[in-house]
Amino acid sequence: MSRLGLQSSSDFDARAHGARVVALGCKMVGGGSDGTLDLCARVCLIDENENIIFHTYIRPRLPVTNYRYETTGIRPENLRDAIPLKLAQRKIQDFLCNGEALWKIRSQGGRARILVGHGVDHDLGCLGIEYPSLLIRDTASYPPLMKTSMLSNSLKYLTHAYLGYEIQNGIQDPYEDCVAAMRLYVRMRSQAHPRDYSSGSGEAQSRNKFPSWRQRELERMTPEALLEISASDYYCWCLDS
Repeated sequence: MSRLGLQSSSDFDARAHGARVVALGCKMVGGGSDGTLDLCARVCLIDENENIIFHTYIRPRLPVTNYRYETTGIRPENLRDAIPLKLAQRKIQDFLCNGEALWKIRSQGGRARILVGHGVDHDLGCLGIEYPSLLIRDTASYPPLMKTSMLSNSLKYLTHAYLGYEIQNGIQDPYEDCVAAMRLYVRMRSQAHPRDYSSGSGEAQSRNKFPSWRQRELERMTPEALLEISASDYYCWCLDS
């Protein structure tokens, strides 16, 4: 896996165009006086078949004060000729949106791609990319994974618990993280649930919303009756199928 992840290209693979679901993984180096500021220095995207469709080193805007080599494997020479963050932003954003305007995606989804990852908001934030939450599938915050993993919701733990193998031992490869997140997503997407369990439909519809005039009626109902009319409080990934 790590050997495959070392392939680097600043252009998207031709196989990427038909991908509906992609996984994103980043590795951060440190910035700031104490090296604790996360700066994205390496990014990888794969398709559902675990093919690398984009992988490149990124030159951060701010000076790197800690390369975190023990876990990232990144050295100064890797970033010397790397593409600028701004260029990586544009390439990834354009690819994810798949020709659609961001405002249209937020309301309709359109042809944009489903984005899988672990801690996706953090990765996108470090890349400076906006993407609608209705198209994000984050293994770090998916309720079924969180409810059944009481010890940890780290990608390392979830991969061992659900997929049965170890990752992130020594130098970490973003390709390996992408594969683990994609496999977790595919496994959870294939789970069969009762009809009401998968009735949520994204951020805008993830809460049970009843008109105010029904509140008194609801207060008089038994818990069993309330359960019958209440929807899931999250978007179930099985709906992606």
